[in-house]
Amino acid sequence: MAVQGEIVHIGGYTAQSGGRAIGIVAARRDPRSGELTSLGTVAVTASPSFLARHPRLPMLYAVNELPTGEISAWRVGADGELDAAGTQPTGGAEPCHLAVTPGGGHLVVANYGSGSVTVFPLDADGVPGARTDVVAHQGHGPNPERQEQAHAHMVSPGADGEPLLAVDLGTDSIYRYDLDMTGGLTSRGARVRTAQGVGPRHVARHPDGRHCYVAGELDGSVLAYEVTGDGGLQELGRVEASDRAGHVQPSEIAVGADGRFLYVANRGVGTIAVFALGAGLPKQVAEVETGGEWPRHFALVGEHLYVVDERADMVRTFLVDRESGVPTPLGEPLVVASPTCLLP
Repeated sequence: MAVQGEIVHIGGYTAQSGGRAIGIVAARRDPRSGELTSLGTVAVTASPSFLARHPRLPMLYAVNELPTGEISAWRVGADGELDAAGTQPTGGAEPCHLAVTPGGGHLVVANYGSGSVTVFPLDADGVPGARTDVVAHQGHGPNPERQEQAHAHMVSPGADGEPLLAVDLGTDSIYRYDLDMTGGLTSRGARVRTAQGVGPRHVARHPDGRHCYVAGELDGSVLAYEVTGDGGLQELGRVEASDRAGHVQPSEIAVGADGRFLYVANRGVGTIAVFALGAGLPKQVAEVETGGEWPRHFALVGEHLYVVDERADMVRTFLVDRESGVPTPLGEPLVVASPTCLLP
């Protein structure tokens, strides 16, 4: 029997969002070779485009990225099977990201279509109850097609007194919130504004707690920030997310476990860019082709990196060199219909 850590789940777009997935796929991961073996669809659900796990309990959560947004919860079996534990409406449109707070008490959701953030309480078994708060962002950016209104794209709960960060592509802003025990959100100071037209998508926190990095989807950038004592963000500067010619749309961004390297997926040019982290701004050390055009998401698991290409219908495995941080492709990709997220 497989242990829990050997199973990954893969979310995707179903027909409701123009995709070809049926729901959530499970795969068995060989921790030595990195190879993934599909176990098939384990939950039929509408457009589970992003997934999250409970930090202590065998519970998995997904957004259902629909005009009337929902979240779904499942109990996870030892071999990756999913047993439905309930759904809840988000009170917003097209939820695209969700995360569980470090203590496991709440589930927080970013509603892209309505530009809002929703909070759900989680009971002792990890089952979500009725939402306790919905906060809507206001404003717009200079891009009339993508920034006509607020578009919350990611929520990143803080630990040890750090604020929850809500990244909003539509308003060129990062909002900071305190989340209380009752599930209420309170603003912690003014929102952090990027330059106009950046279109911030995702944020990656450095394990040192003193730095974070933001992927700018609309201008192809990576923004570096220093975290101040009150949880504020002081921008240190900007670097290009890719050196390749073409229309670059950064998607996922993450810092390696040891804090030495930053990874950015670039849609349009189909690459993973690797940046060395140290004093000053991130410095690109490599840019690796993924074998597809549209790497929407990736996950770092041990010494492996898994790249999810939505349009190429595949998940590709890479081995990350411990010294250089550079990933090298391994074997053949796993075929998955319209994948959008891989959850280790």
